[in-house]
Amino acid sequence: MNLHLKIIVAESSVIIRTGIVSVLQQLNLNNAGISEIEDPERLRNLLNRQKYNILIINPVMLGFFSLQQIKKDSANNEMKCIALQNSLIDNAVLKNYDEVISLYDSVENVREKINNLITISESATNNESLTAREKEIIVCVIKGMTNKQIADELCLSTHTVVSHRRNIAAKLQIHSTSGLTIFAIVNKLVELDEIKNCQQR
Repeated sequence: MNLHLKIIVAESSVIIRTGIVSVLQQLNLNNAGISEIEDPERLRNLLNRQKYNILIINPVMLGFFSLQQIKKDSANNEMKCIALQNSLIDNAVLKNYDEVISLYDSVENVREKINNLITISESATNNESLTAREKEIIVCVIKGMTNKQIADELCLSTHTVVSHRRNIAAKLQIHSTSGLTIFAIVNKLVELDEIKNCQQR
């Protein structure tokens, strides 16, 4: 993982907050910097001054503030937000978050959820370095097209298609069609319905 993570844990209960920080420290997340805060107003001020990769927050703590407003004020749309669920919370609220961590999750559950978010963040960064042609080729690949079919579709030589695919693999470090499919969906290169339609043909 190339990201040097900055994580902030926002929870009013010192016992819960300290426990989450302790779990995060056990994960050895690439020397991640972990901060903690107990007050929503101070959180907003801090997010305005510093950029964090991941915000772990008890949704109840936001009170009158919305998650969307917090992200907008911080001018950090890349920040991933994890809901820290320690009570019954409406599913409609939880849908606004990138992930949910429950107090009953194991250390391995937490590790997996955070690693997934980190992978998505890295993929989004790598996505910016892809050329338009490489993105077209990814879409063709996940639709099940052969190199020759892709070459015919995009008016390229088969050799050029192979070169592009080699470059894509090097940039993304993804070497399977299933991996490219996940990448394409996450980065909105293709809609899930398009893939389903191709699989049904």
